[in-house]
Formats: sequence, C-alpha cells, structure tokens
Amino acid sequence: MARPIVQKGNDVLRTQAAEVPIESITSDEIQEDILSMQEALSTQSDGVALAAPQIALSKRIFVISPKAFKKYTDQPLVYINPTIIKSSKKKEWMDEGCLSVRGLYGKTYRHKQATVSAYNEHGEQFTLGGSGLLAQIFQHEIDHLDSILFDDHAKDVHEADVEDINRNNNSSN
Repeated sequence: MARPIVQKGNDVLRTQAAEVPIESITSDEIQEDILSMQEALSTQSDGVALAAPQIALSKRIFVISPKAFKKYTDQPLVYINPTIIKSSKKKEWMDEGCLSVRGLYGKTYRHKQATVSAYNEHGEQFTLGGSGLLAQIFQHEIDHLDSILFDDHAKDVHEADVEDINRNNNSSN
C-alpha cells in the first residue's frame, strides 16, 4: 500500500529536509524510501514528481515520473541532495499545482531553464539541465526540500476546476 501524500498543514512540509549522507544512499533504508516515493507517485495520475517530505520523510530526495519526459527514459529519475547549480536569467509565469496542496492552482514565476547537480539511487553524482516543465519540476521539488510550497509565492491562486485540471495535468508536482 502506497504511503499517503501529506497535505498543507502537516509540519513535515514546513521543515527543512535533511541531507542524505552519501555513504547511506545505497542503504536498505534509503532504497526503501525511494521505492515508497515512486510507489506513492505512481498512484497520482496528475502528478509528475514527488519530494520526500510529501510522504512525511524529511530527506533531501525527489523523484520524477517517466511521464514527465517519455523521450528519455521509462524509469523514474531519482535526485538525492539536489542543488540548482545554474538557472537562466529569463523567467516566466507558469501554471502550477501541487499534490500536497490539492485543489489549488496558480501561477509561479520560474526560471525558464535550470541545471541540477544530485546523486542517483546508486550514489553516483550527476548533473542534468532542463527547460520548460523539467526546469519547473526542479524548482518546485527543491522548494519542497526547503519547506516552501508553491502557493507561498504564486499569484492568481484559485480552486481547481475541470479546465485547470486538464491544462495542468502535466504540471502537478
């Protein structure tokens, strides 16, 4: 049974997530946490990514569903201790929702491009850059790890309607 996704108001979402010691990345505990995150995300038809605090784990980990970028992989991508190391000067307002702030959508001002350095589930460091949805995911999930929710800085926040859900089907993180 998948772990439930915690909602706004849960203290874990407002706590700075702890770094994962590099030597423990391949431990049974961290591997089980990653599997729990992937399983929880797989139950959300409208979600493309999930941070550990969203399932009540205060750890600096997030996963991205393969549906966010089918062209590259059919496996979920794992980011442990991620850091944005570069971002574009250009920003844009983007529609956004969140699995932990169910029912609300708004517009967030995000960098159009972002590059992240992180560790994968094997303890290997990597760097990946992206634009559009991928850059938005990087920023949204790292915000979660830093105890920030999208509606803390979004504008035009409103309750979802069918049109929002259809438009944002690929941007709920």
